[in-house]
Amino acid sequence: MGFIASRNGSSMRAVVAAIGAGTLPAAARLVVSNNRKSAALEFAQTHGIESLCLPTEKDPEAADLALRDAMTAAGVELIVLSGYLRKLGPATLARYRNRILNIHPGRLPEFGGEGMYGRRVHEAVIAAGVPASGVTIHLVDEEYDRGPILARRDLALNPGETVDSLEARITTLEPLFFVETLQAIAAGELALPD
Repeated sequence: MGFIASRNGSSMRAVVAAIGAGTLPAAARLVVSNNRKSAALEFAQTHGIESLCLPTEKDPEAADLALRDAMTAAGVELIVLSGYLRKLGPATLARYRNRILNIHPGRLPEFGGEGMYGRRVHEAVIAAGVPASGVTIHLVDEEYDRGPILARRDLALNPGETVDSLEARITTLEPLFFVETLQAIAAGELALPD
C-alpha cells in the first residue's frame, strides 16, 4: 500500500497502525509528499517506511512520472490519499486506475469539487443548512471528487452545530472509517471495479 499526503497524513497514520496491529492485512510500502516539511514524511521515517518528497509545482509532468514509477518500484497495489492537496497526473491515474482511494470530509457530490477541502467543506455544509454531513471514500479520477463512491458514513448535525464543532467531529471520524473501508476491501466485502 502506498500513501500520498501533503501535511500530517492522519488517515495514513491510522492505516499504518492497523497494519501494525494485524487488523489490516497489508504492507505500508511507500509514503510520498509534495511538501518537504510534511509531518507525514517524518512519520514514515520514524516508522521505517520508505518515503519520498516529490514537489509538483515546477514540473508536474515529471513529478507525475516519478510518482508512478516510485509506487510501481515499491510494489504498491493500492494508493491511499491522506490529505493530498494536488491533482494527480495522467500517468499515475492510468497506472493505478480504480486503485487510488481518497477520503472527503463531506457528502459527495454535493460538497466536493476543486477548492473544496478541509474547513471549506464544513463552512459550505453549515451555510447550506442541511441536516447531515458525512465522510465519503471514493476512487480518484481526473476530476476533483468525482470518482466512483465506495463508502459513505453520514453524520447528523447537532443543534447549534458550528464549523469548528463539525470539523472536529468529522476529523475524528475520518481515520477509523478509512481503516474500516480498507478492511472491508481486504475481506472481499467491498469490491473495487476492474
